[in-house]
Amino acid sequence: MVYLSRIYTKSGDQGETSLGDGTRVPKDHDRVTAYGSVDEVNALLGLLALDLQRAIGGAHLDLIRSIQNDLFDVGADLCLPPSKDEKPGQNLRVRAEQATRLEQAIDRLNAALTPLQSFILPGGTSPAGWCHLARTVCRRAERDVVHLARNEAINPHIVIYLNRLSDLLFVLARVLNNNGTDDVLWVPGGA
Repeated sequence: MVYLSRIYTKSGDQGETSLGDGTRVPKDHDRVTAYGSVDEVNALLGLLALDLQRAIGGAHLDLIRSIQNDLFDVGADLCLPPSKDEKPGQNLRVRAEQATRLEQAIDRLNAALTPLQSFILPGGTSPAGWCHLARTVCRRAERDVVHLARNEAINPHIVIYLNRLSDLLFVLARVLNNNGTDDVLWVPGGA
């Protein structure tokens, strides 16, 4: 369990922070950038949750809260570099089942949608707009994690999870656009 009695420690005042293993790194370290982007996705999902409660009485809220919890797992995983002698289950790591849950949600949500015959523009309803923004930030987080993985060991399930999450956010945006009827279609070369 986490216990926070003080919010500020002043330990980061010189531009460094600690990873989960105690290693001090600059605040712009690739690992910190990666879990910072994941945190941004989570914050956007918090705004989506607020909008869902106002706009449609909280439909899909359980799914969003589940994802927010998963994103804390992703951040915790990224914050603690894997060690060569780490035993399975020793540390909190993202698992394949978490991406599988997203795939199941995608399949369930997508079943009611008509197939797209055009790309769609971000927008439509307010909750759909939050989904699209969260999707684009999720794609950035995925790129940040892939960049990190070029130089340091990471759990490969993280990239898979973020990839599925951006797909789910796209499908959920369509669902929140009245099952696609309020999607804004791309008009190539014109307005």
